[in-house]
Amino acid sequence: MTEIIDTLREPWTFEFMQRALIVAVIIGVVSAVVGSFMILKGMAFIGDALPHASFGGVAVAFVIGANLQLGAAVAAILVAFAIGFIGKRGVVRYDTAIGIMFIAGFALGILIISREEGYVVDLFSFVFGNVLSVSWTDVWITAGLGAFVLTIVALFYKELLFTAYDPSMAAASGIPVNAAQYGLLFLIAITVVIALQVMGIVLVLAMLVAPAATAQLLTRRLPAMMGLGAVFGIASAVIGLYAAWYADVSASASIVLTATAMFVLAFLFSPSTGLLRQTQWAQETPVEVPDS
Repeated sequence: MTEIIDTLREPWTFEFMQRALIVAVIIGVVSAVVGSFMILKGMAFIGDALPHASFGGVAVAFVIGANLQLGAAVAAILVAFAIGFIGKRGVVRYDTAIGIMFIAGFALGILIISREEGYVVDLFSFVFGNVLSVSWTDVWITAGLGAFVLTIVALFYKELLFTAYDPSMAAASGIPVNAAQYGLLFLIAITVVIALQVMGIVLVLAMLVAPAATAQLLTRRLPAMMGLGAVFGIASAVIGLYAAWYADVSASASIVLTATAMFVLAFLFSPSTGLLRQTQWAQETPVEVPDS
């Protein structure tokens, strides 16, 4: 018994693992809450576009000597609003606007990197992420931004909820739909910035989508979806960090794969929508043969 307890405690005796756990848990919770709205709105693709587009802001900030996270934040917010503006014009679809801004922002980052001599480690850390390298300053910044996002969601929950489910009905009820939609884009951009340095551009989308999507397979109520998504996000952080510690693999990737594994399990075994449950029901249901 003592050996089991020591095994469970060992990773958390190191300060860098404690910092990683705190940041990963915050990201898991915030991503689940914001990701729930993304899924309801069918905006999962934007969770991939903003991290890639923000890479241009990271590169610009690196060249001018500014804070890299600030550069990512400015780029993510500008791109999110640009996507909203272009999509609202009705000339092109939202997915087209997302694709254009996605390509442009990431290409800008690559262009700037190509002008720098040698391998720019600081920039590429944003591409792959490294949750184990966060400092206490990063922890406090992440906690502050996470608290800000959750506070905004709590204050404007009704507006975000109605807009996500039925924009036309929300507008008829007097809710400022345009402001709510731009507000959601802003929250997504801030959440991307929170997760960017820790998870990396490549893995941010998974944390925004996987916990919330897993919860959606188990419930249809938004509050429950957010709560379950947060639980899955926290569990992904804890289990993923344990796996990374004892298997000596990338912590960020391990967290994402854990979240993905939870989605697969829910997809297969969900009591109401699980694939195996539906297959079993189809086999047990007799086929009616019409009378000739």
